[in-house]
Amino acid sequence: MSYLVVCGVALAASALTFFSGFGLGTLLLPAFAWFVPVEHAVALTAVVHLLNGLFKLLLVGRHVNRTVLLRFGVPAIAAAVVGAWLLHLLGAALPLMQRNVLGRTIEVTPVKLVIGTLLLAFATLEVVPRLRDVSFPPRFMPLGGVVSGFLGGISGMQGAFRSAFLVKAGLSKEAFVATGAAIACLVDLSRLTVYAASLRAAWRPGDVGLLAAAVAAAFGGAVLGSYMLPRLTLVAVQRVVAATLAAVAIGMMTGLL
Repeated sequence: MSYLVVCGVALAASALTFFSGFGLGTLLLPAFAWFVPVEHAVALTAVVHLLNGLFKLLLVGRHVNRTVLLRFGVPAIAAAVVGAWLLHLLGAALPLMQRNVLGRTIEVTPVKLVIGTLLLAFATLEVVPRLRDVSFPPRFMPLGGVVSGFLGGISGMQGAFRSAFLVKAGLSKEAFVATGAAIACLVDLSRLTVYAASLRAAWRPGDVGLLAAAVAAAFGGAVLGSYMLPRLTLVAVQRVVAATLAAVAIGMMTGLL
């Protein structure tokens, strides 16, 4: 069941988000979180996100805008380390609330509360047109790197904010995709250096197969997306994504997940 859910989400999300530059981590995190602790799910999602980003760079990497990469990517790297460190602290914190419901112990932990709140925020961004279409002038690009990197470090959900800043950078479609993928890879590399210790400690024998399958599915989705996405209408997909994220967010914040 875990393979079906995680790989299905990885394939669909990678295809649907190929050009938008965000969504894979946002969708894949809840899928992993159904089967592993949420802080472990963030780390596993980061591995898939990094490898998928590198694969995208193989497809479109020649279009990377180096100026934008430096102005946005360098602040993002530093902020991602801070966010990942904060995630580590939250993961080690005691539960805020525990209760027994129908013989099952339900916990509300700081890390679930934070990740759930961010998921709910991203769900809101998907359905409110004014928020979904927000963009920022180029002069705010370093600030955008800090915000995007920090959110990437603490939750893996960086792409929506990154895209909001990059969309006004005067990039071609190819450069937008390639530069966004390059920045995402830098953030993933920096946060994985912080996640590494906790990832090793929580590693289970079954994680290898599940992670490999998710990576393969994401690669397939990237190839599919490069051919199919320009012909698709994403309004309905965005609504389904938002509803799913909201449900998972509420589940995490209440301790049901």
